[in-house]
Amino acid sequence: MKTHLVRFIVVTLFVLVAACNSQPPAETKTEAKTEATTAPASSSNEAVTVRLAYFPNLTHAPALVGTSQGTFQKALGANVTIDAKTFNAGPALIEALFAGEVDLGYIGPNPAINGYVKSKGEALRIIAGSASAGALFVVRPEANIKEAKDLAGKKLASPQLGNTQDVALRFYIESNGLETADKGGTVQIIPTQNPDILTLFKSGGIDGAWVPEPWGTRLIQEANGQLFLDERTLWPQGQFVTTNIIASTKFIQEHPDLVKKFLTAHVDTVQFIKANPDEAKQIVNSEIERITTKALPTKVLDEAFKNVDVTYDPLPATLFKSADDAFSFGFLGDTKPDLTNIYDLTFLNEVLQEKNLEPITFLP
Repeated sequence: MKTHLVRFIVVTLFVLVAACNSQPPAETKTEAKTEATTAPASSSNEAVTVRLAYFPNLTHAPALVGTSQGTFQKALGANVTIDAKTFNAGPALIEALFAGEVDLGYIGPNPAINGYVKSKGEALRIIAGSASAGALFVVRPEANIKEAKDLAGKKLASPQLGNTQDVALRFYIESNGLETADKGGTVQIIPTQNPDILTLFKSGGIDGAWVPEPWGTRLIQEANGQLFLDERTLWPQGQFVTTNIIASTKFIQEHPDLVKKFLTAHVDTVQFIKANPDEAKQIVNSEIERITTKALPTKVLDEAFKNVDVTYDPLPATLFKSADDAFSFGFLGDTKPDLTNIYDLTFLNEVLQEKNLEPITFLP
């Protein structure tokens, strides 16, 4: 009997030991799950290339200054390579983002809206603002345009069909009781690239143009144009979004840490420009010359720079107003788009909170 009892005890102990060895402790499984959930999407030691897009324009001043001074590079870290790409039109930048060639981009509100709508809200998010204002409606003195009604029968230019200034011009014409030629009216709008607008203006081929800076100032100083309207006068507090920062949703998901670091550098750059406008505009002009091979004349630079307000605030209410106007002109399809999720200001507000700055709030 004693022998059987001993055998039973031995077998029982063997089974218990085997069972313990075949299953990890409950604490280990819990810890592993928590670790996987909270692990960052990218490691600080991971080599990453960030494709950054912007225009050689005054309204993209933070991009030009942040790139030139190395502010972006320093914030992102030594393991990040910045692949800077310059564009001349918003739609081209959006197509590059769709193709996976752009991660972060400085861009006007209407191309950002178009990209969001075209991708059914999947491709991008607006993550911060960059510039407000900086758009002028300039006319030729010989055209005798003194008030809105005088625009009847005139030829006007905008930088591109459906772009931010084009929509603003069409809305102004319609809100003043006139109609564009494509709607049976007498006001012709000719979408034309900014350099060609200057040429047409000088030759008398157009009577006026609604353009971003520095082209508005160039029309005045180089082509004897007259300021008919500063778009700031049409908006509350004179503020309206001219340039935003967008990010591809793929980049946000894969590298949220880099998005926040970049926005930290962006906010720092905006504050630097505001505190050092004279130095900043010289940096901007040097970058414009580096990219386009031609700097702006000092008189143009000084005047145009005053018409642009750099800001990290994306001014969402003004974007929604622009979207409503664009939809009314048929640029956003037959059904009014839902733009509720076009913004992701989480990272920007985290940065602002850390810097004891006022967060951005809005009602979609």
